[in-house]
Amino acid sequence: MKVIKAPTEICPLCAGTGWKAVDGLATGSGKTERRVTRCDCQQRARTQSLLAAARIPRRYEHCELANYDTDFPGTHASLVEAHFLASNFAKKCDPHGDKGLLIIGKIGTGKTHLAVGIMKELILNRGVPCLFYDYRELLKEIQNSYNATVQTTELDVLRPVFETDVLVLDELGAVKPTEWVWDTVSLILNTRYNDNRITIITTNFDDQPSAGVGNSLSPARAATRAETLGDRIGERMRSRLHEMCRIITLDGADFRQKYRSASFR
Repeated sequence: MKVIKAPTEICPLCAGTGWKAVDGLATGSGKTERRVTRCDCQQRARTQSLLAAARIPRRYEHCELANYDTDFPGTHASLVEAHFLASNFAKKCDPHGDKGLLIIGKIGTGKTHLAVGIMKELILNRGVPCLFYDYRELLKEIQNSYNATVQTTELDVLRPVFETDVLVLDELGAVKPTEWVWDTVSLILNTRYNDNRITIITTNFDDQPSAGVGNSLSPARAATRAETLGDRIGERMRSRLHEMCRIITLDGADFRQKYRSASFR
């Protein structure tokens, strides 16, 4: 059976060449020089390619800074400030030398929404290559690369993580810490730090030291103490994050709970 391919749409500005004519400077004879420049269709194609390569999960494809809702009744002031800081960061950050962001907050406060919104702004408006990885999924992919039946090496997984201009690492600390986990996190963060690449990190864990570090809690209180970022990634990496990132803290109730409640009104 013969397959008939749909005709490819040809850009009317450049006739498919990728270059469009623009008016140049006037010459001494009174004529205007003609010159060419990259057509807008090339930029759109590159943008769509970057967006597809960013690995934004389908659940978060709708997320943009423009639709991060800070007008919901009872919204905590920290969410308004976080949105302002995220928007300013997306407009002004230098992908090759600026600090990243550590976005901290409880479940449902919109950490991932802000991180993805920043990614989209950087891709769509500035053409900056970005990559999204859920912390748990990244560790699974690295572990799977050790399987002899898988045609993927650890370096295959890690190379884009190391090299992308902006990495979003979602839910840092969500995996139970082991020496291997700490070593892997250390490798990723230190490599990106040394290469002056931006990392945007989200976490549910408070930015507090690990147990036993300057901690004078009673045994009873220590037993009920919530785990901290220091507990989950180690003090050395927590210290590195403070060098790499500006901290944004989100307070307030779970957005998803509020919207779920609102839907029954």
